[in-house]
Amino acid sequence: MNAAITTFEADLAREDHAADTLRLLDAYSADPMGDGHPLSDRARRDLIPGLRKHPTTHVFLAHADGDAVGLAICFLGFSTFAARRLLYVMDFFVQPTHRGRGIGKRLMDTIAARAREFGCCRLTLEVQENNHHARRIYAAAGFEQAVYVPEAGVGLCMHKPL
Repeated sequence: MNAAITTFEADLAREDHAADTLRLLDAYSADPMGDGHPLSDRARRDLIPGLRKHPTTHVFLAHADGDAVGLAICFLGFSTFAARRLLYVMDFFVQPTHRGRGIGKRLMDTIAARAREFGCCRLTLEVQENNHHARRIYAAAGFEQAVYVPEAGVGLCMHKPL
């Protein structure tokens, strides 16, 4: 029997939503396609207060039969070339025991609908090259490798730790 799946924007002022967000992000961090180890004590302590304070935070949860099994943490940004908002999907995770049941698709559909309400021109995200399962979900949701000017090649994600 298929579980009843619901997806919605979380309210981090609610203790249950905050606890689900922390628990799922910790599981994602420990996942080989996340950071490979659980969140640090500092991150566990500071995550929810930091997300609450950050003005562009939008957290989405997926429930299966009332249990939180999926998470997306997103931030509003701005596309200078389009002169419109964009929504950056920072973290996207479905518990391994619930994968392959359409939860990721439902979660991504909810995110896209909310981004349209914000007037966003696009969703953006990063994914590890070898995360084939996630890449299939993202491709099915309409994501593609960023190419701005074909002659310049594909867009690359880079970072500089501080």
